[in-house]
Amino acid sequence: MLNLTERFSWQKIFFPVVAFLMAIFFLLLIATPTALANLNDDRFDGNIFALYAGNGSIVPAKVTLKESLKSSRPALLVFFLDDSKDCKQFSTVVSQLQEFYGRAADFIPVNVDAMTNFVSDESTKPAYYYQGFVPQTVLINQEGKVVLNEKGQVGFEKVDDTFREVFDLLPRSESVELKRRIVNEINVELRE
Repeated sequence: MLNLTERFSWQKIFFPVVAFLMAIFFLLLIATPTALANLNDDRFDGNIFALYAGNGSIVPAKVTLKESLKSSRPALLVFFLDDSKDCKQFSTVVSQLQEFYGRAADFIPVNVDAMTNFVSDESTKPAYYYQGFVPQTVLINQEGKVVLNEKGQVGFEKVDDTFREVFDLLPRSESVELKRRIVNEINVELRE
């Protein structure tokens, strides 16, 4: 007959419990999904300006379009969706533009998913300028006149040239040329 200590030895209990816990741990490790954020798909990953442009401070906008027009400052409206490949790729251009013009112009990104009205008769509301495409870039000068309205991805140079006209700066051909320097596979910086 076995005595009580032999029947309930710690080894007979400890090893099966440890094996069970290790099996649960490895199952959880295998079942945990990896990060699926990708610049080249139409999946929702979160704030595209923080993830892909390295500039989460751009959203939400610091001022409304009405405030910007009232203060006679240029406003750059950018209509976007967080789950659009084109918007993800364009977010780096918006961030670069803000680096150069963010103190002199108001950057107003407008998430189309958050818009309640897609049509408006008031020129102080972003919906007035929206044409049903993302990304869409609208630059409004100090007088409240639209000087750029482009659908799709717009090159930094095109928007920069328009900003130069708005602020009466030297054209690109007469100023120091800015060259892109790759920081990582997504972001680039402009340098002399």
